[in-house]
Amino acid sequence: MYDALTDVPGILVGHAQDDEAGTGCTVVLFPEGAVTGADVRGGAPGTREIDSLNPENIIGHIHAVYLGGGSAYGLDGVSGVMQFLEENEQGFDTGPARVPIVPGAVIFDLSAGSSSVRPDKAMGYKACGNASAAESRCGNLGAGTGASIGKALGDRFLMKGGLGTASISAGGITVGALVVVNCFGDILEPSSGRIVAGAWDREKKIFPGCAATMMRNPRSPAPVFQRNTTLGIIA
Repeated sequence: MYDALTDVPGILVGHAQDDEAGTGCTVVLFPEGAVTGADVRGGAPGTREIDSLNPENIIGHIHAVYLGGGSAYGLDGVSGVMQFLEENEQGFDTGPARVPIVPGAVIFDLSAGSSSVRPDKAMGYKACGNASAAESRCGNLGAGTGASIGKALGDRFLMKGGLGTASISAGGITVGALVVVNCFGDILEPSSGRIVAGAWDREKKIFPGCAATMMRNPRSPAPVFQRNTTLGIIA
């Protein structure tokens, strides 16, 4: 057990990133296929092939999910995943050819490093080549490379976000998760409600508290409201 999404049998995870540009992508592969569904919320989601997961449509299972930075530009990385799956003869059999169905979603990280460098086809393909059943790393890698948190109080209070993964087993069932945290508010410790990361006042060395500050100043929305997204995969 790696305390990671890869603890669920049949799942491989791979990352690729450009550390200097502050962006990257993460690929979750299902070599034997997987039945999947999706839930999309928010005012400006960046996604691809999500509609194919609707139960009323004909796609029964898929072989990969893509997560990336780069905002809408970063969806180009899906093309590399499709190439990798095609080379491995995986995808939806249409008769003339197998068409890989790769649902994808992205975060806004264009302000993290270079806005002109985004995950592309080559990076998506590289992430597939890096995929492993033992991948359990967390932090500034893959799709979480350019993630940031605590946006509610503006850029001056931002703190680094990233990618996390974990798993739990009980009664013979293992549930794993992988999350890219690029959120609007703070990160709380579930048991106590204590803020462990988020908007950080560097002068006072405190967490002001995004929710509390917004309640005190409801007419002062942050100009970065459109830059927050949290991406998650649960298996």
